[in-house]
Amino acid sequence: MEWVETTAKSLDEAREQALDQLGVGIDDAEFEVLEEPKQGLFGRTRGTARLRARVRPTPVRPKQDRRRRRNDRGRNGKQDAAQQATKQSTNQSKGRQAQTEQSNKQTTNQQKQGGGKRQSASRTNTEPKVVAMSNDQQSPADDRPAVSPDEVGAAAVRFVDGLTEAFGVDATSTLQIDGTELDVAVSGAELGLLVGPGGRTLNAVQDLARVASQRRLGDHDTRLRIDVAGYRARREEALERFARDVAGQVRSSGVARSLEPMTSADRKVIHDVLNDEDGVQSRSEGEDPQRRIVVDVA
Repeated sequence: MEWVETTAKSLDEAREQALDQLGVGIDDAEFEVLEEPKQGLFGRTRGTARLRARVRPTPVRPKQDRRRRRNDRGRNGKQDAAQQATKQSTNQSKGRQAQTEQSNKQTTNQQKQGGGKRQSASRTNTEPKVVAMSNDQQSPADDRPAVSPDEVGAAAVRFVDGLTEAFGVDATSTLQIDGTELDVAVSGAELGLLVGPGGRTLNAVQDLARVASQRRLGDHDTRLRIDVAGYRARREEALERFARDVAGQVRSSGVARSLEPMTSADRKVIHDVLNDEDGVQSRSEGEDPQRRIVVDVA
């Protein structure tokens, strides 16, 4: 897993900053202290605390163990049902084959009896015809019914459930639909592996779920949002606090500050907060994935 490094006045503050960046609880992270503040005269501390942290790796259960539980459920009953279905399918195939042979014989006899008349009639009546087709007839794929948000949400939940099973974690996915807005919330224990540093793994999971639903159902006019263990809500609160702190620093110093590159969703949170702050303004510069916010004096 990728490490993040933070610096603060105390180890507790550095630890809190690292947890905000990782988006996980303290039980889901591991820390390595790089530097501790030193005790000075009269109880004062000198220097800063510096540490690095990462999401605690989660051991993945062997795939064979995960699948054994599913395959063992009702295996004996499925074998009997499969044998019975095979017998029925064989009998039906034989019956259809016999009917087809009988029908072919009858058709051949009728053609022999009236062949001459039909041949002369067919020469005059089977001239090639050119039929103009409309655009709708030429592209039946355009007539497909629109994909409903319920279908997209169900496909996204199936993808997420399969992913959590592959990771070997016990999790539950719930779906909320508001018009074309789809929210999939994943809850459970030890889900830091699905979040990743700065939520990058979670963003990748969200993109993959969107692509998987499009490949299964086709293009759809919906907005899919996936959250794991309430990370996005905590991330948004941390970004709001960070934006207010930066606004205060820029107002006091009068010097513009360039922030680290962020996703479009994180940049929107920062811009929304700074729009309500007096004396500062914000703008985005650069191209993704290095696009960042610059906070300046208004």
